[in-house]
Amino acid sequence: MKKFENFCKALNNLEDIRKYTPPYDNVVLTGLVSLYQICFEQAWKAMKETMENEGVNTAVTGSPRSIIKEAYRVHMIDDESAWLSALQARNLASHAYNQETALEIVKNTREAYLPLFHKLKASIEQNWIH
Repeated sequence: MKKFENFCKALNNLEDIRKYTPPYDNVVLTGLVSLYQICFEQAWKAMKETMENEGVNTAVTGSPRSIIKEAYRVHMIDDESAWLSALQARNLASHAYNQETALEIVKNTREAYLPLFHKLKASIEQNWIH
């Protein structure tokens, strides 16, 4: 599954977030936010592709929000509110020029979103790939 492979590569790249600690210079901070944004994009697309491949027809079209809700409904993910928070962070990533917003995204990525992405990867590998 191409989207799942892309997600795994993006997640591997996102692990680099652990190599940096505040204070971040502007380039590093912007880069870390971009790594998050890319990983989130690949995550919801991997959810969509996986559900489509398994015959979940309600996932054929949809926004990231609707795909997250569907992934929760079919037990691919177990924390809908955390994923919706991750979606909100993705939406705010375009405002990474605002240092406060960018720092919040990086902090939440380290504490919450990175583990969320790893849980998704494990869920797909264990329950959805045959």
